[in-house]
Order: sequence, then C-alpha cells, then structure tokens
Amino acid sequence: MRRLFSTFAEGWPGVGLLILRLVACSSIVVRGLSELKAAQSVQIAILQLAAILAGALLAIGLWTPVSGCLVAALALWHLFTKSVEPSSCILLAVIGVALAMIGPGVWSLDARLFGWRQFLIRDRQG
Repeated sequence: MRRLFSTFAEGWPGVGLLILRLVACSSIVVRGLSELKAAQSVQIAILQLAAILAGALLAIGLWTPVSGCLVAALALWHLFTKSVEPSSCILLAVIGVALAMIGPGVWSLDARLFGWRQFLIRDRQG
C-alpha cells in the first residue's frame, strides 16, 4: 500500500476524502440492499453482496484501491444492465476511480495499517 500512496492526506484534504468515501459507501450500500431484497437469481444476489462489501470497505478505508475499482466496476455494470438514471452511476464510478487513484486519506484503516511510521532512536549514554 505504501508503494501506491506516498502520503495519506491530512487536514482538510483528509476530511474531503473521508466525505467522498462515506458518500460512495452510502450510495452503493443503499442500492445494494434494496436490490438484494428484490434479487431473483443467485448471481444478482452475489453481485449485490459484493457491492455491499465494497461499500463497507470504502467506508472504513481498507484496501481502498481494490474497493474503489470494485465500486466503479459495479456502478458501470449497473449502468449497462439496468434502466436507471445514468448520471448517478457515472458519478459513483468516477468517485470509485478517484478514490482508487488518490487514496483513502489519513482517517482510514489503510493509513493505520500501511502508513509511514516514525521511529525514535535514542542514544544510550552511560
């Protein structure tokens, strides 16, 4: 993960990334839950569970490049297979790709698990 992102954005940019993650998460999880209830085949139910999982991963900021790409792919799949408003699917796909490219920000599990660490080395005198 460190190789993908040189830093994890702090301050207001970090808050902006957190808001983007939460908006994408809420949108895809709500859509996934509503379509999971109406799923008529096992394949559709599995795709909706994958969407819910990807949204949950984005919310906590874990494996953000993978979950962002998964959100984008699922949004585009939804665009081409359902008769829905295209702007919401395109917007969700763009947010997913942007988060995969930019990173999750400092308020994420990715930053906690894979962020840069600072080690203090003390000189022993005596």
